[in-house]
Amino acid sequence: MKHYNYIFAGAGLSALMTVYKMVKSGKFSDKAILLLDENPKKTNDRTWCFWEEKNETWDTIVTKKWNSALFANQNQSVNIDLTPNKYNQIRSVDFYNFVLNEISKHDNISFENQKVVDFEENEASIVIKTETNSYSCDQLFNSILNPFEVENQKQYPLLQQHFIGWFIESDQEVFNSEQATFMDFSVEQKGNTRFMYVLPTSKTEALIEYTLFSKSVLETKEYESEIEIYLKKLGVNNYKIVEKERGSIPMTCFPFWKNNTKRLINIGSAGGWTKASTGYTFKNADKKSTQLIQFLQTKTDFRQFHKINKFWFYDLLLLDILNKTNELGSKIFSALFTKPNPQLNFKFLDEETTFVEDLQVIWKCPKPIFIRAFFRVFLKI
Repeated sequence: MKHYNYIFAGAGLSALMTVYKMVKSGKFSDKAILLLDENPKKTNDRTWCFWEEKNETWDTIVTKKWNSALFANQNQSVNIDLTPNKYNQIRSVDFYNFVLNEISKHDNISFENQKVVDFEENEASIVIKTETNSYSCDQLFNSILNPFEVENQKQYPLLQQHFIGWFIESDQEVFNSEQATFMDFSVEQKGNTRFMYVLPTSKTEALIEYTLFSKSVLETKEYESEIEIYLKKLGVNNYKIVEKERGSIPMTCFPFWKNNTKRLINIGSAGGWTKASTGYTFKNADKKSTQLIQFLQTKTDFRQFHKINKFWFYDLLLLDILNKTNELGSKIFSALFTKPNPQLNFKFLDEETTFVEDLQVIWKCPKPIFIRAFFRVFLKI
């Protein structure tokens, strides 16, 4: 059985970010590293977006930047000037190629296209089993989510951010290529939190995505029917579907970090690295992977890595509300993005605000709803 210093079970966003930063730090060149994933990471299977002024690490693979965003509901539309930030889009295939090309230059790092089926920790190491082989390591980074653990508990609400998106080419010039539609709640809510998300890359090309924050996913035809209705509303009558994407991201404050051990750390969605209240993944994973690289250079016990903060509690409040009254999502997000100072909202969602700034954001929200949620949540934790 071959032994490694570090093994990554799953080679998704968070794992590849972490390995890439290991390489760039220059501190792990003497460590044997193995990535295991059943997916060879050769296709575009998702699109990531994040707002930031400039990200030197990933800027070369950003496919599109927008200086402006649109927020809309049934009653109004608001144009949001993102300056000095930009809304950045990265296609997963470009990210995979970028990272895998870099790590292929390093003999101490291997990628095996194998499915992990089990792992077991003992005093000296961790043994990882795939469908065809077994490996051992000093420390394991696990990004394979166990959904049953989260689904079979009642203390922490679990919603899904689920969506289907179409990349289309239109015969008409109908899109504003300089503005992304961040959330359009003008679509029928049907008792849920439902919105359209539009990322135009030219006047005739865009990603149109129908997204829900709710407990259950829909039949494929329901997502696609809503996209068709929305395209007609935009005046897009003749178009070609170039590509499709779909996904379901868990939105929960479940304390995944409590499953960390001295030798094993859960990362990515399996470690709670997804922003629970929005489902945003890329920027959160970017921050967490940087923190993890710094941690590895001074400590070895993964139980010491996670630090709970006030934003975890804020996310728990929102998820509690949406879990009980899912139809209130439009009202809550409208309160945030149709009132002054949207830049503060983005800063808040990036978990970079002071407590005084937190209060300024929270004060915009429907107060009775959040007060009731506060007492429900406070009694639970």
